[in-house]
Amino acid sequence: MATVGLYLGSYRLLKQVGAGRGTQVWEAMNDARNQRSAVKMVLPSHASNAALLRQMKHEFAVGQNLEHPQVIRMYDFDPDAKFAFLGMEFFGPLDLKQTIQQGGDRLVPLIPKMIIQAAEGLAYFHKQGWIHRDIKPHNFLANDQGELKLIDFALAERRKGFLGRLLHRQSTVQGTRSYMPPEQIRRQALDERSDIYSYGCMVHELVAGKTPFTGSTETELLNKHLRSPPPPLEAANRNVTLEFSQIVRQMLAKDPNDRPNSMNDVLHWLKNNKIFRAPPRAKPPAPVADPTE
Repeated sequence: MATVGLYLGSYRLLKQVGAGRGTQVWEAMNDARNQRSAVKMVLPSHASNAALLRQMKHEFAVGQNLEHPQVIRMYDFDPDAKFAFLGMEFFGPLDLKQTIQQGGDRLVPLIPKMIIQAAEGLAYFHKQGWIHRDIKPHNFLANDQGELKLIDFALAERRKGFLGRLLHRQSTVQGTRSYMPPEQIRRQALDERSDIYSYGCMVHELVAGKTPFTGSTETELLNKHLRSPPPPLEAANRNVTLEFSQIVRQMLAKDPNDRPNSMNDVLHWLKNNKIFRAPPRAKPPAPVADPTE
């Protein structure tokens, strides 16, 4: 079992900061570089899980050449160590959802900055030819200054051309149900506009305190993504401008052709228009835990 002080390559483990299915995330020090880092390692009990190792290898392949202030940096991947691991940039232990939940009123004024930084990271990711396929608050790390970094590239795939989209076949639905676009539910080919839908769900949650669609069962939730119109954002938060409510509603269109064409278009809108009527001060409603996520 991994313990404080254990070396994985040149990474010295300092403190466990997270855990996933078969993995742990540690704050670490890369002694060779004298650099504070993060290590995502496979637990010994899952060392023979070939699918998990492929997923980690894929995540490194996606992230190793990405370099943007709002995207986490990947440094190393070692599949042959006693603990297979990824070495990456350290950016605090909390994701965006946890940061908002724990930060209270003092973070509310930073929500516009968070919305824009998430858009910047995702726009860059798309520019490099990737679709994330699992955009949600859990997949952005955040700090108390409202700075964000996009993480978790395990489901990312290369953007397909027209023929690739036409011949697309997906056997299983992958992603997170509360943020899933209709075409992903239908196992159709995805493009940047699919991430825009998920981003719209996340933005709605940040501003309204809950995702646009909830359900008591997974089937009910997915059916709402497929058929129900999104609730008006201004009804949940009267401080948002009608124009911002409309752009979020456009992001949540059922048909990808009715959404913004690109995250660059979304980012341009955000940087040239007002999100709130007045600087936000009151804390939005606490996000509702959804067991169907």
